[in-house]
Amino acid sequence: MDEAGITLQILSVGGFPQLAPKDEAVTLNTAANDRLAGAVRNHPDRFAAFATLPWAQPEEAEKELVRAVEELGFKGALLNGRPSSCFLDHPDYDSLLSRFNKLNVPLYLHPGLPFKSVQQAYFTGFSAEVNARLSMFGWGWHHEAGIHLLRLMLSGVFDKYPHLQVISGHWGEMLPFWLQRLDDSLPLAATGLSRTLTRTFQEHVYVTPSGMLSLPHFQFIYALMGAERILFSVDYPYQTLDGVKTFIDCLPVNKAEKEAIAFRNAERLLGITA
Repeated sequence: MDEAGITLQILSVGGFPQLAPKDEAVTLNTAANDRLAGAVRNHPDRFAAFATLPWAQPEEAEKELVRAVEELGFKGALLNGRPSSCFLDHPDYDSLLSRFNKLNVPLYLHPGLPFKSVQQAYFTGFSAEVNARLSMFGWGWHHEAGIHLLRLMLSGVFDKYPHLQVISGHWGEMLPFWLQRLDDSLPLAATGLSRTLTRTFQEHVYVTPSGMLSLPHFQFIYALMGAERILFSVDYPYQTLDGVKTFIDCLPVNKAEKEAIAFRNAERLLGITA
């Protein structure tokens, strides 16, 4: 962290703990959050945390979110993939989304494995290694994460819960680059929403690079959303920290905007001081 110029890191649980059997999921996720909390307590000036939740059990997930935020001091929660066999726009998750809104903490929608039927239909026919890479971090799980966020926007959840904020990694999981087409294809007359999908995205989503140090991607997102909606992240340990500070230093924006991207936006959204 010191070598890369990182003052404070937001910790989260890797893998897919929500896929644990129901009789184990609550205990497993609670223990994971307690362990994260211990790391934060030991180094409060260097770490904060996002909660993991037993997502397949919405009522238990809501209870654990409240505990993690109000008792452990966590700054939000992170979901790897789908919460269960459906997406978060399913009515079963309405109360949980309402709780995010009431607590005023963000939801990080991280990619996860696509449905097996999708993997079989779209991501087979090559070597086992290429199939796996294509279906996961090469394309498949980013595409699904974008669909997940799109479904939330189309469901009207952001009209219903005006304080709900979502963090989307990998420059928005493909979705920002298709928003104009979506606005044209799904106008307000069809969706019944109060705003266009682009406007909803601009007002309820924060985008992170997640280690994709790509200037053309940055320039597109910056033009779409401005510096105030970009959170810098490195996707560690899945990506190295090589070039992280150089990328920030070389962004073609002024000093105030670089600081906003590097830490001030995160301070505001998460209620932290780095």
